Amino acid sequence: MVRIELKGIAKVTAKGRTYWYAWRGGPRLKGEPGTPQFIASYNEAVQDHRAPDKSRFRFVVSDYKRSNDYRKLAQSTRDQWGTWLDRIAEYFGELRISQFDRPEKIRPVIRRWRNKWADTPRTADYGMQVLSRVAAHAVKTGKIAGNPCEGVEHLYKNDRSEIIWADAEIARLKNTCSNEIATAVDLAGHTGLRLSDLLRLSWSHISDDAIILTTGKSRHRREAIIPLYGALREILARIPKRSTTILTNSRRRPWTADGFGSSFNKAKIDAGMSQQDLHFNDLRGTAATKFYIAGFTMREIAETLAWEEESVEKIIRRYVGRTAAIKARIKKLEAKE
Repeated sequence: MVRIELKGIAKVTAKGRTYWYAWRGGPRLKGEPGTPQFIASYNEAVQDHRAPDKSRFRFVVSDYKRSNDYRKLAQSTRDQWGTWLDRIAEYFGELRISQFDRPEKIRPVIRRWRNKWADTPRTADYGMQVLSRVAAHAVKTGKIAGNPCEGVEHLYKNDRSEIIWADAEIARLKNTCSNEIATAVDLAGHTGLRLSDLLRLSWSHISDDAIILTTGKSRHRREAIIPLYGALREILARIPKRSTTILTNSRRRPWTADGFGSSFNKAKIDAGMSQQDLHFNDLRGTAATKFYIAGFTMREIAETLAWEEESVEKIIRRYVGRTAAIKARIKKLEAKE
């Protein structure tokens, strides 16, 4: 029996199972080592690597695997993502990249792929996270204009009560992210504004004593009136005035929602926080906590964040953690004593 030596094959063992890849970071091979299926799978991977069709989405997947962004991931993350990247290449590989530039057409296809794991919503959302990162790479390299995954809802629904960004988590993210993302995080954590409102927040919304802005959530029928306290003034003072909007990207232009979403997800990945269930809008809870601990009444918080006054108590219970609420009450008791 002739033995064929295949070069560069990578072996990965996870949860008691062994997987074989054409090379480290390359596609997963089919079949068992030495079998015709295994050899054919290897030859196909090498051929695709040598002469990829740059018009197909398979090329985007392989190009992402070769990127510095992918190489920067921890080995454990690459091991997990490798399986998903293979699934993505297998399902979407033959589609033309241009099809991903038509969100209304490609999103139903993306949802069908995601729904293969509908019985395990967290798994489905994890797969979507990887696909979104590949799509973001296509945006970054100029192959598509926007990330179509941004409009696909998560399957896993959970109560986000008591979920806020702690100071240590904010510091960890800011340690590796860009100045533009760090500025947005600071502003969100000190104003409590939703991302959609933050991205359109302009210098003209700032008065001598407050930020005054109608909110998109209320269809601009309600105003958020956020007092310019010391920490918030300091943040605004160090933001360069590059545009009419306060927040800008690295090209000194206003952010788009898709552009910011992709950059923020990348910042979480770079900080090793991709597995943490923290969303950008959870920073609203961080701001609400600040105001609550500072002694704001329910009505004052409602006026500040443009929430409905009659539901403020419910929203505070949702956004402000139990521990933070207890500390706030202790602070009030000690002040009375």
